[in-house]
Amino acid sequence: MKRNFISILDWTTEEIRENLSLAHELKTLFQQRQNPPLLDQRSYALIFHKNSLRTRVAFEVGIFQLGGHAIHLTEHDFTLGKRETVHDVAKVMSRLVDGILIRTFDHKIVVELGEHAEVPVVNMLTDWSHPCQIMADVLTVQEKLGTVEGKKIVYLGDGNNVAHSWINLAARLPIRLCIATSKDSLPDMDLFRKAQEIGVSELSISHDPLEAVREADVIYTDVWASMGQKDLAGVKADQLQAFQLNQRLMDNAKPTTLVMHCLPAERGREITDAVLDGSQSVVLDQAENRLHAQKAILVQLDRWSRQT
Repeated sequence: MKRNFISILDWTTEEIRENLSLAHELKTLFQQRQNPPLLDQRSYALIFHKNSLRTRVAFEVGIFQLGGHAIHLTEHDFTLGKRETVHDVAKVMSRLVDGILIRTFDHKIVVELGEHAEVPVVNMLTDWSHPCQIMADVLTVQEKLGTVEGKKIVYLGDGNNVAHSWINLAARLPIRLCIATSKDSLPDMDLFRKAQEIGVSELSISHDPLEAVREADVIYTDVWASMGQKDLAGVKADQLQAFQLNQRLMDNAKPTTLVMHCLPAERGREITDAVLDGSQSVVLDQAENRLHAQKAILVQLDRWSRQT
């Protein structure tokens, strides 16, 4: 049965837990220098409308390690929705590859691909959502703290695609999620309220960063102006200056609080060098876990595709 991974909400609570266990299993095998050919003879189209380091490398290396083949495509190859309709691309690709992975701006394009494709579609990032990142982040928290469930996660900064994906996770796994941001940089509040109504997690909004980080298990931040929004960098800086992740905030948190950032970082803006490179930072572990989390996503989708 064909399934997609466009949003964390595409999967149930139990499916997310099972996939995180699979990611841990694949990482353990990798550390033992074992890479089972779980994607043998599978080919994947990777469509990039945005630049990529971690996402691209992790997917291409992961597909290779599991015996598959990755095809890198950009707008130099074809213009999605212009030269060819999303519908036609989805139908043609479904005859040629075993999965379509896309990193783009407009989330609606990915949703439309998922509706028309007959093979799994994976959201590698849109302006609205970044689910692969969050799966790697949760894997990292589990490794460091034993579990993410019941932990206080403070997302500090712009209410962007990463914030939205943490909100989606809170609709599936029980966490205590606080979005600490200015009144002018809130996440999608309809999404936030729906997650509250589901009632799985405790969600809150804070405009006081010092109070928000108190007793946090994880403090997470991201760039204030995402890719494609750099013209708003000055505006975002004015809105979010008080939300810089610096030593003053860390002193108000616990000595065991983890520092997370999905990278790339604008050092000295949303986070200081001392905190990013400090002893509480697990940023490089997050980046490493993109490989294992993304392998698990593809393996799970492939398994579902082969079920009747």
